[in-house]
Amino acid sequence: MPKHLAPMTATLALSAFLAAPALAGEITVYSSLEDEEIAAYLEVAQREMPDLTVNVLRLSTGDMGARLIAEAANPQADVLWGFAVTNILNPQIYDLLEPYEAEGVDQLDAQYRDGDGRWFAPIGYMGAFCVNTMRLEQIGAEMPRSWSDLTDPAFEGEVVMPDPGSSGTGYLQIAAILQGMGEEEGWQLIQDLDANMAQYTTSGSRPCRMAQVGEYTVGASLSYVAMQGIDQGYPLEMVIPEDYAGYELEGNGLIRGSDNQEEAQRFLDWTLSESAAQVYSEHKAVVTLPGVPRSPLADQAGLPEDLSDVLFQMDFAASGEARDAIISRWRELVGR
Repeated sequence: MPKHLAPMTATLALSAFLAAPALAGEITVYSSLEDEEIAAYLEVAQREMPDLTVNVLRLSTGDMGARLIAEAANPQADVLWGFAVTNILNPQIYDLLEPYEAEGVDQLDAQYRDGDGRWFAPIGYMGAFCVNTMRLEQIGAEMPRSWSDLTDPAFEGEVVMPDPGSSGTGYLQIAAILQGMGEEEGWQLIQDLDANMAQYTTSGSRPCRMAQVGEYTVGASLSYVAMQGIDQGYPLEMVIPEDYAGYELEGNGLIRGSDNQEEAQRFLDWTLSESAAQVYSEHKAVVTLPGVPRSPLADQAGLPEDLSDVLFQMDFAASGEARDAIISRWRELVGR
């Protein structure tokens, strides 16, 4: 079975998955959540909804957006799950979603749900530097505390980050810099960072995993991947950039015209349930559902209890509107 099909129960083979709609008691879900998250969440969902088969196609944010747009005339999914809200706000994707007031959505603050009911975001992710402390000592550099610190010549060839065109993590990182500094200074910093960049990855988690095993000194990645690496004993320090620590919300929504609306709605309701919230806390630094316990990994990694103290307040609407132009400009200036 292809690894990007993550089953909750028995799933269809890829050819059948692509060629036929889901059957009764079965839904097709598109997601950009990390593979390990999908497996953990669906394990809990299976216990609560053992009669529902969930077939998940997992793609990176950029690839998923392109697929959704390509399938607009004939949607193949029932649910969009864990997809960057910045991308959902693209009118070509937003128009694919049907208003649905999921059970429990009213517990979310207004900023975490769409006014027309097309998406809601119980979770999100934030950017962080994964710094390999052993390699940092070897190259004789100071611990980087901000994006500008990474322009130090000591970090030449020692930094990796995600490609913003394929990774939502990569995009939130440069979007935060541009929103915080403005176009002229922001693009100059991005170009200065490129001088030290070893490579750009298609995955938001991969830069951290490369840093944790010592391939590079700094991986600009995700906070929860850093927290996991620290817990696993790697010589890592997690640094939340003190200048522009970007974050993203991960939205869920009902695909317009789904042939399996009842089952799809049932799954969306589950994503706001108490059991879902509990498992979110084990994988996410950003959980928007109230009353969710803090992860022990967050304490171990030194994540501030009040994230508002460190997070740059992203303008998601502006970020979504400017996405294509920003990625085009990035490819023109620094893309490889």
